[in-house]
Amino acid sequence: MDTAQSQQRIQTACLLILTAIVAAGALHWLRGIMIPLVLAVLLTYVLNPVIDFQARHLRAPRAVAVLTTMVLAFVILLLLSLLVSMSISQLAANSDRYQAQIEQLLHRITAALPLDRLNIDPEAITRPLSRLPEGSIGNTLVGALGAVVDIASKGLLVLVFLFFLLMGRTVRRAPRAGVWGDIDTRINRYIFTKVTISAATGVLVGLVLFLLGIDLAMVFGLFAFLLNFIPSLGSIIATLLPLPVVLVSPDVSATAAVLAIAIPGAIQMALGNFIEPRILGRSLDLHPIVILIALIFWGMLWGVVGMLLAAPITAVIRILLEKSDLTAPVADLLAGRADSAPKD
Repeated sequence: MDTAQSQQRIQTACLLILTAIVAAGALHWLRGIMIPLVLAVLLTYVLNPVIDFQARHLRAPRAVAVLTTMVLAFVILLLLSLLVSMSISQLAANSDRYQAQIEQLLHRITAALPLDRLNIDPEAITRPLSRLPEGSIGNTLVGALGAVVDIASKGLLVLVFLFFLLMGRTVRRAPRAGVWGDIDTRINRYIFTKVTISAATGVLVGLVLFLLGIDLAMVFGLFAFLLNFIPSLGSIIATLLPLPVVLVSPDVSATAAVLAIAIPGAIQMALGNFIEPRILGRSLDLHPIVILIALIFWGMLWGVVGMLLAAPITAVIRILLEKSDLTAPVADLLAGRADSAPKD
């Protein structure tokens, strides 16, 4: 490699770093607009097959197909919001029972531990909990419900972006060609597989928890669906999420409590580690370490929504980088193929 080409690669790397820093600052500053826009773009991939089906096979005008699809999506989101709202309200109504169960559980734990040998007063541990204001857990849950409602209220901007994106997209008779065609194909494959696997995971987890008599079973199923979009970490969080409710529910037996964690964990492992890789293959073509760094980076910029969108956004960036000879080594590095870079 000659000196000029080496300097050119160094300049390109420095420009990429500076561009990434400036872009990250802009994305964080504009997150109030960018998050709804990116969510709307993601939803277009989910809803476009439904619209294309109506336009091709039912001969429906594009505007009618878009309106019917958006109404259907709005009804589904409304039902899910009502499910979450009713479940949290029910949990808040039973908060006194849960608080009493927490105290009993803490007493059992302190009784089983050799605190006397360590000169620790068990009451010093249990007393702060017994002094909690009555209904404090319920107030916390009501506050959580308010946060959910606040997030749902911002969905109006997503719907506005979604409407114009869907109206501006024509029905495709053949796949696109070129860079954007490659991006479109890979993201379509990823989203279709992820939505299908995540939906199956959510339904199975919710059904298992419901049969075991766990409170908020359907809500935990919904969270399992959403968290499955976060690679690796999402399945772990979704499996452990019902644990606090399982521990404080007085009507749940020890066997049911163990099964409520073991069976959803097995479902997550089977679908995430065996079935999904066989179907998804290497459509994203990202190294696991890169995915982990992307989760941290987009999580810092946009919070939980950024973690949900981290994998597809990073995949789009990698596909764009590999189309240029100057940035192709960076794309290979993101894919975990650093050795494939030219060494001349």
